Amino acid sequence: MAILEDPLRLVIGDKAAKPLEKALELRAVGDLMRHYPRRYETRGELTDLASLTDGEYVTVQAEVAKVTSRPMRNRRGSIFEATVTDGHGMLVLTFFGRGRQDWRERQLTPGVLGLFSGQVSTFRGKRQLAHPEYELLDAGEDAAHAAAEYAAEMIPVYPAAKEITSWQIARSVRVVLDVLDVEDPMPRAIRDRHGLCGLADALRGIHRPVDWADVQRSRHRLKWDEAFLLQVVLAQRRLAAAAYSATPRPRTPGGLLDAYDARLPFELTVGQQLAGAQIADELALDHAMHRLLQGEVGSGKTVIAVRAMLQVVDGGGQAALLAPTEVLAQQHYRSITEQLGPLGQAGELGGAETATRVALLTGSLGAAARRRALLEAASGTAGIVIGTHALLEEQVQFADLGLVVIDEQHRFGVEQRDALRAKAGEGRPHLLVMTATPIPRTVAMTVFGDLEMSTLTELPAGRSPIATHVVPAAEKPHYLERTWERVREEAGRGRQCYVVCPRIGDGPGSVSGPDTEDAGQADTAQDDAEQAGGGRPPIAVLDLADDLERGALAGLRVAVLHGRLPPDEKDSVMLAFAAGSVDVLVTTTVVEVGVDVPNATVMVIMDADRFGVSQLHQLRGRVGRGRHEGLCLLVTEAEAGGKSRQRLDAVAATLDGFKLSRLDLEQRREGDVLGAAQAGRRSSLKLLTLLQDEDLIGDARKEAQHLVEADPALAGQPTLATAVRVLLEREQAEYLEKA
Repeated sequence: MAILEDPLRLVIGDKAAKPLEKALELRAVGDLMRHYPRRYETRGELTDLASLTDGEYVTVQAEVAKVTSRPMRNRRGSIFEATVTDGHGMLVLTFFGRGRQDWRERQLTPGVLGLFSGQVSTFRGKRQLAHPEYELLDAGEDAAHAAAEYAAEMIPVYPAAKEITSWQIARSVRVVLDVLDVEDPMPRAIRDRHGLCGLADALRGIHRPVDWADVQRSRHRLKWDEAFLLQVVLAQRRLAAAAYSATPRPRTPGGLLDAYDARLPFELTVGQQLAGAQIADELALDHAMHRLLQGEVGSGKTVIAVRAMLQVVDGGGQAALLAPTEVLAQQHYRSITEQLGPLGQAGELGGAETATRVALLTGSLGAAARRRALLEAASGTAGIVIGTHALLEEQVQFADLGLVVIDEQHRFGVEQRDALRAKAGEGRPHLLVMTATPIPRTVAMTVFGDLEMSTLTELPAGRSPIATHVVPAAEKPHYLERTWERVREEAGRGRQCYVVCPRIGDGPGSVSGPDTEDAGQADTAQDDAEQAGGGRPPIAVLDLADDLERGALAGLRVAVLHGRLPPDEKDSVMLAFAAGSVDVLVTTTVVEVGVDVPNATVMVIMDADRFGVSQLHQLRGRVGRGRHEGLCLLVTEAEAGGKSRQRLDAVAATLDGFKLSRLDLEQRREGDVLGAAQAGRRSSLKLLTLLQDEDLIGDARKEAQHLVEADPALAGQPTLATAVRVLLEREQAEYLEKA
């Protein structure tokens, strides 16, 4: 008997196992069992030989009339042909083999009756089936009954590859199923409560179903396995996190936080007050906070993060803010030091008596500035340290790290999160994760299932509405002309504009992506983009900026910003734009998150169909941040009525990021949503879909929570404990690490 952990080669032999491993990375019995059919076919009704037409897939019942065998002319091997008849017509069955096919000659002898399935073609004027499937009927067998069964049998069609066909995979699956011995990891009580079949029945039912009801019953159980195992892992993580000790940092009356609140020029929204109170209460506890703060674009998450950091500084600790790009890290540094004013100027003339310092640490700092930032972090002089991945480097040390804030969680993995938290020494720092991309509930329950959640839905007072319009440049070129006229009008009123392009330009591999500070962008993104645009490369920053300066926007102050610029130049461009010295910023998506210029009122997105829904929503959020209304123009050459245009129309129709996040999830591959690191790797979610199976995921989460609370180590569920261990050891757990 075989178990799921056994190597495939021990069960099906080396010859069959090697192509499965090479082409599909299927190494263990469990890998093959989780390689589910993508669809099922039936052979269909019996077809009269006289009515066959080329190209159709048929099943015929016929008798072998004659057979011939001959060697191939130009290479080794043989061709075996059997001519069959049903009394009305004739059909040739053709089989090619590398050697002699004596065994087939012994099977298909004249007078034998059989059922034959395949695709009809014509060769030299004769109708034929090349390499048909067949089943021979015994002379005394009820031919009509056997034919009906054969025609109705469900044939699984598997995701295959050049090196291995679906039917070869099916043959290996049949071998495994015949010897498989499966222990069910799902507790019997849970199976009974939710009407789930056993695991062995589910695996048989999905690979060798009797009927469609069998398929549905099996799929439902296997979806439960995916959801339940994942939720058990997350429940154990939540329990383990709650057990980590942390230094309590209760709010200190009369400290920096009170002084900061007094400086704020606006009232916090109700949502900000509630989220702030939750975080303040958890920072005061002696175990580590693990909280995700999500909200609409521009909902004021940074203010909540600053308040949390100041509460920790008041309590004698330090806070680290990890940002995904240098542009965003510098933006945070500028805005936080500006908000703090004298409260962030310890040791400087004019600094407040209780002031702290804010340090910036990025990979591009000069040696002297880097030494100063490292010293301020290690000595505790800097209460707040802001940086990029440079904060994760071994030489970066803190005097007393009490809080880690991670901005744009989807850009960082669990291991990076842990690397920064490890710098706290004894105990664990509190953790606050922020995401500016609204998350559907089911994604929150899976990708971020080890974090508690706070959600901001209101926009702060003073935010202006944003109007969004699709500009169909190919159908109506004058609309594009009007776009540039509108940009000139806004600049004439003293306001500023962004123009975002999907590519930097000046060479291949310069497509803008979610992390545009990587100078080497994926060539595949450009390939995809060119296919989408009928061969035209995506519009590039460098090309468009030059065209606009010499044409439609001549006379305006135009600057460019992209990931290939030197860091100091990027910073000076952003400073100039923030100061109002630049009218139009032609840029890649480096401005997607965190950039805050209240005077910017227009966002023009070129080739908007090349961006995802969430990305468009993020970019749109860069305008309308002051007292003037925002305008977002989605320029596209996508055809009206097509999927790309429908996506743009949906973005133009609503400012509700939570609605758009569901649309985004519907339109993208599951792995993309679960994490960019999924590309090219197997996901543990083979059958589960995060939107359609929302209720199932919720039920699995509750069951997992109850089970883990009662038995954290799963001592009473050894089979489940093994399944969890295997999940964590395999690449299947990868999206948890790279969420």
